[in-house]
Amino acid sequence: AGAQSTTEMAVANWEPTGWSCSEVCKGSAVLKCLALAGVGPAKFLEIDFSSRLNLITGDNGLGKSFLLDVAWWALTRTWAREVILPPPGTDSPSIEAKFSSKVKAQHDLRVTFDRQSQKWSAPRRGRPPIPGLVIYTQVDGGFSCWDPARNYWQDETQARPAKFGFLPDQVWNGNEHCEGLVRDWASWQREGNQSFHLLERVLRALSADPELPIRPGVLRIISLEDPKKYPTLVMPYGQEVPVVHASAGMRRIIALAYLLVWTWTRHLEACQLIGQPPANELLFLIDEMEAHLHPQWQRRVAPALLAVTKELTGLSVQLLATTHSPLVMASCEPLFDPKFDTVWELGLQDHKVTLEQFPWHRRGDANAWLTSSVFNLKRARSVEAEQALLAAQEILRQSLPKRSEIHRVTQLLQASLSDTDPFWVRWSALG
Repeated sequence: AGAQSTTEMAVANWEPTGWSCSEVCKGSAVLKCLALAGVGPAKFLEIDFSSRLNLITGDNGLGKSFLLDVAWWALTRTWAREVILPPPGTDSPSIEAKFSSKVKAQHDLRVTFDRQSQKWSAPRRGRPPIPGLVIYTQVDGGFSCWDPARNYWQDETQARPAKFGFLPDQVWNGNEHCEGLVRDWASWQREGNQSFHLLERVLRALSADPELPIRPGVLRIISLEDPKKYPTLVMPYGQEVPVVHASAGMRRIIALAYLLVWTWTRHLEACQLIGQPPANELLFLIDEMEAHLHPQWQRRVAPALLAVTKELTGLSVQLLATTHSPLVMASCEPLFDPKFDTVWELGLQDHKVTLEQFPWHRRGDANAWLTSSVFNLKRARSVEAEQALLAAQEILRQSLPKRSEIHRVTQLLQASLSDTDPFWVRWSALG
C-alpha cells in the first residue's frame, strides 16, 4: 500500500488497547548486549537488554544517559550528541554490541579507540545491523531519529544525512530536515489530514487523565509582530493556550506525540517514494521519561508509550528508558514480564560504578519502590524525618532513656511527622 492508504489504515484501526508480549516480541530483531571496556564510568560494563521494556535506574552521574548514547551509536553508527571519548590512561578502550539471533552474526560490532588519532575505529561498511526505525528522545528536549528509508541507501555515492538530529529549539521551530512542531501541527490541522488525526489520537493516549485528554484547539495568532498562526491546547479550565506557552510537562508530552507521528508518517512517505515496504522494528530510546511530568502523568507514561508506539506503527517495539521515578516503576507492575522486560541498576560500591540486573518482583506502591535497592532510600520521608525516626528508635531500644533525650527527640518528631503518623502509637508508650 502507498503511504496515504497505509496511514489511513493505521488511523482507522488504531486505539490504545494495551500490549501483548507474544505479538510484540515474536521474531523481532533487537539490541541484545553492550560491552564497554575502558570507556564510561567503569573499567568494564556489560548490559544484556530484553526484547521489550528495559528500564535503567541509578543516581545522577553514574552513566544512565551514557548507556543510551552508546546504544544509539550501536544501532545507527552515528553519535546523537558529542562523540564519547575514553578517559586518559585507560588500556585498550573498546565498545561491543550484539544483536538478536534474527540478525546475522557478522553484523555484531566491535570498535577500538586509537589514542594517536583520538578516533574510534570505523565499523564495517554496509547497513546498520537492525534495519528498523530508531528514535532517541533526550532529557533536554533534543531528538534524534534514524530511518532506513531516508538514512540508509545502497548506493553510498548518493548524498544522504547520516541521521536526523534536532536541538530542543529545532524540535519546535524546525531545521533543514523538518518544519518543526509549530509549523507541521498547524499545516496538518489546516489540511485536516491523516497526520493530524494520528496526532490527536496519540495526544489522547498520552494524556494524564482519560477524562481530561489533551485536545488541540483552534489555530490563532499570538502577537501583532508575528503573522504565524500557532496551534493551541484546550485546557481543563476552558481556555485555549498556545503550545509555545504550555507548561514544561505538557510541552514534553506534545513534543513526544509530534515526533512519533512525524517520524512514522515521513517513513511511510519515503517508503512509497522508493518502493520499499515499511520497517518491521522500532527501537525507542528515551532519557528520563518522567522529566517535567506531574505524578498523574508519571504513573501513565510508560504503559502509554508502550501501547501507543505499538498501536501507531504496528511494529515490534524495543524500549530503552532511564528513570528516577518510583511511580514509573510502580506503573510497570501490571505489564512487566521478566521474559521480555528488565530493570538495571547503576550503583556505587567502594567508589566504583556497578551495573546489576534488578531481581524483579512487584512491590505494590511507589513508597516500596523508593526503599528498594533501585532507589536505595531507607525511608520514603524527608531527611529530617528519617533522622528523627532513627533517633527515636534508638531511644526505644534503651531500657531507661533520659527524659531530656525523650523531650528532644519528641520535638524532632513533631517538626517532621504528621499528627496522624502511625509511629506516634509506638512513641506514646514512653508516656
